[in-house]
Amino acid sequence: MSDDRDRTADLREHPAFADGRQHSLPGEPEWPVEEVVVEYETGWITAGYDRVEQPDGSLKDYYWAELPPATVVVAVAEGEVLFVEQYRPTVRETHLELPAGIVERGESFTAAAERELAEETGFAPGSTSLLQETWCSTGALRHERGYVFATDLEPVERALDTNEFLTPRTVPVEEAVEVAREPPTNDATLEGLLLADHEGLL
Repeated sequence: MSDDRDRTADLREHPAFADGRQHSLPGEPEWPVEEVVVEYETGWITAGYDRVEQPDGSLKDYYWAELPPATVVVAVAEGEVLFVEQYRPTVRETHLELPAGIVERGESFTAAAERELAEETGFAPGSTSLLQETWCSTGALRHERGYVFATDLEPVERALDTNEFLTPRTVPVEEAVEVAREPPTNDATLEGLLLADHEGLL
């Protein structure tokens, strides 16, 4: 379709996505998008559907929920991996997780990792590297995630958000993957540790 680029530009200028926040926006469509409809907007999550022309010529509404990009931090110091323990009301469970948080406008995944790690745990990294960028749950979500490895930690003052009630914990490096596999667990924590382990960093 000749105006795919223009349609993408229109999406990026849509009022729901032009609010100054960082958004997880898709690229140019390979299948023609006939219409973009936003049905739900909270300032945190945006949801709606794209009416898409499929390869057989039929039209189908593909529903999506868009979340800001997030960073997930694998932080290691003195043979220990830094976790945070927190209750997740969405699944009604307390999880032992890797530190994580949204990427603010103008931030890279590594810059967001430095900020989130300091805010949540009270440790600022002297060195960070991006392990992987991914899209999450692509059947329903528009949500980008960056996994960051952090070392050379130095103590700083914590600065928790008003909805953050969490406790920093440490786990020996050699036990981190097994601890993360114990239910209840979550995808971000497992993926981050498996990536770091695959890179020989654990």
